[in-house]
Amino acid sequence: MDGEVAHIRYPWDAPPVEGEAIRIAPGVLWMRLPLPMKLDHVNVYALDDGDSWTIIDTGFFSTRTVAIWESLLAGPLRGRPVARVLVTHHHPDHIGMAGWFQARGAALLTTRTAWLFARMLTLDVQDRPTEETLTYWRRCGMDAGILTRRAQERPFNFADVVHPMPLGFTRICQGDSIRLGGRHWDVHIGNGHAPEHATLWSRDDNLVLGGDQILPSISSNIGVYATEPEADPVADWLEACERLSGLATPDQLVLGGHKLPFAGLPQRLQQLIDNHHGALTRLERHLAMPQSAGDCFAPLFKRRIGEAEYGLALVEAMAHCLHLWHQGRAVRNLREDGAWVFQST
Repeated sequence: MDGEVAHIRYPWDAPPVEGEAIRIAPGVLWMRLPLPMKLDHVNVYALDDGDSWTIIDTGFFSTRTVAIWESLLAGPLRGRPVARVLVTHHHPDHIGMAGWFQARGAALLTTRTAWLFARMLTLDVQDRPTEETLTYWRRCGMDAGILTRRAQERPFNFADVVHPMPLGFTRICQGDSIRLGGRHWDVHIGNGHAPEHATLWSRDDNLVLGGDQILPSISSNIGVYATEPEADPVADWLEACERLSGLATPDQLVLGGHKLPFAGLPQRLQQLIDNHHGALTRLERHLAMPQSAGDCFAPLFKRRIGEAEYGLALVEAMAHCLHLWHQGRAVRNLREDGAWVFQST
């Protein structure tokens, strides 16, 4: 779900070019790494600890990303070592290079759930989708042609783009205070996009490291997967946005995992909340007649969904249908083809 945001301010109108960095604030560098998908980049940050650096998020593990990091280390990071890598959440564009840095001597800081999920998924390599995954896709009402093709294809595996992760990490959790880059940061945990997603809020100035929990102009994907097929991440997302709103001020500069750094956080968090409530209202009307999650793209996204975005759209549609079901605003029944069909109450 995308949308332009009133009252959002962008101090920089362009990102750093590949292999270079932009100084955001004293001791804080912003860099950008490429991704081979529609959302074609991830933002990463370096915090100056004096004789070393702390890196915030890492990009995919690939030959190209390794080469970019080696250029960054020799250039903007001035040859000083990376002593710590802090990963906001377990998704591969954020944790992909963490093991590579660990192999070079860095310590990994992240939440327990992020580390457990990432390490589990790097060890779980599949040549074909599991039966549990196929059943879940059917429950979502996946298009029959897409289901037939994907059942015969090697699925995306975490290990394809995530460096092997050694044992050992340092846990961060809600309420922690960490000193990074000459600042004290408070850890506040988000949820919905990823379980136990860390955000960091500086006590010493107006910086917020938002990861994918707080982005401008796009709303992070909120999906349900075969790992927890009856989860309610929409409820988790709304709770986190409402709780984090209590920390937000207009002058904070949010350094997110994608798009541009921005100010105007109170308005943005309110819009994220309103957007999902609006989507749920549209979905509830759409479910006047029984529909599978795969039949619900139009009211949720209000744009055409191509095959490249189909998988993310499907799991997000399922998340919103399940939220209405959990709230008692919809009922569901199993159709003959194995799909859950939802109908509003």
